[in-house]
Amino acid sequence: MAEPVIRLRGVRNQFGEQIVHDNLDLDIFRGEVLGVVGGSGTGKSVLLRTIVGLRAPQAGSIEIFGTETVGADEATRLAIDRRMGVMFQDGALFSSLTVRENVEVPLRAVPDLPPPLRGALADLKISMSGLPYLAGDKFPSELSGGMRKRAGLARALALDPEIVFLDEPTAGLDPIGATAFDELIKGLSRTLGLTVFLVTHDLDTLHATCDRIAVLAEKKVLVTGTMREMLDVDHPWVREYFHGPRARAALDTAEKES
Repeated sequence: MAEPVIRLRGVRNQFGEQIVHDNLDLDIFRGEVLGVVGGSGTGKSVLLRTIVGLRAPQAGSIEIFGTETVGADEATRLAIDRRMGVMFQDGALFSSLTVRENVEVPLRAVPDLPPPLRGALADLKISMSGLPYLAGDKFPSELSGGMRKRAGLARALALDPEIVFLDEPTAGLDPIGATAFDELIKGLSRTLGLTVFLVTHDLDTLHATCDRIAVLAEKKVLVTGTMREMLDVDHPWVREYFHGPRARAALDTAEKES
């Protein structure tokens, strides 16, 4: 059995009277790329934010690296946070900082790290994300959408995390840019041994990068499995999503490439 690095049990997320998740269970295993999909309003990004500690669930347990994080003290939470990286939609970069300075932000929390070394490490992460060296001196407003996403990924990788969370990483990209980003994620996950939690609606991304898929529906994780296993799930939304023309086209492309 693979080792679960994240374990959710009985999680409930609620906003006022609106219950987004109720009694949600999910295991995320070390070294896998897990794609999280679901219809509009199923709380994909809410789930991501809950796991990384940006909001507290109303009920349930979240264990990361074997440590309970719900209600954890600041020191425990900080130690876990340093082992994770997050890339938000469109990169969520600080507009007044250059790309290099954005990537340096997490590194500033490392004690006794000299500024020259901090800058060198930032440049390394920028290179790993597929950006040219000169991009480090640019501001987010000077970058294309795809470059901002790569800069956001570089910042997520700044502290050499074991787990990376990606929120809609290919949204808004043209097909060529999206394919290149998929290949980047897959390559980094294999090379660095990353565990990746990937929120997406892009079927091509699911085919190209994900080892397993979790479907959010009916306020819980309805089912998990491989792309092939999704084809056998008897649920209206799952059937429509994974048997539609876009799904068949993505599957045909994946089969041709393999």
